Amino acid sequence: MTNEVTSAPTEATAQAGAPAGAPQPSGIQIADLQSVLNIIDLASKRGAFGAAELTQVGSVADKISNFLSVIAKQQKEKAEAEGKTEASAEAPASKEAPAPAEATAEASDTAPAKE
Repeated sequence: MTNEVTSAPTEATAQAGAPAGAPQPSGIQIADLQSVLNIIDLASKRGAFGAAELTQVGSVADKISNFLSVIAKQQKEKAEAEGKTEASAEAPASKEAPAPAEATAEASDTAPAKE
């Protein structure tokens, strides 16, 4: 029997899911925290934690869940603010002249029919 040590995955296999040349994010991402929360939920459903551990695990899960809720709320507010900024920038342009389809429809409603 031989004791062979397997090497760590190469950089190519570690990045197999990423497009070539794409920068890899460093650190923990929001999706990672959501995955941790899912893992905690699944592990607790499968009985991986003892009764004495459930309080601590639940406390951490609650903290992660609250953090993710705050982040989601901030992202939603940011998206709405950007949407309002874009809408206000586009609003003066749309009030100046009707769209070509609207102008054509208005002209055909008021113009007498030619035979």
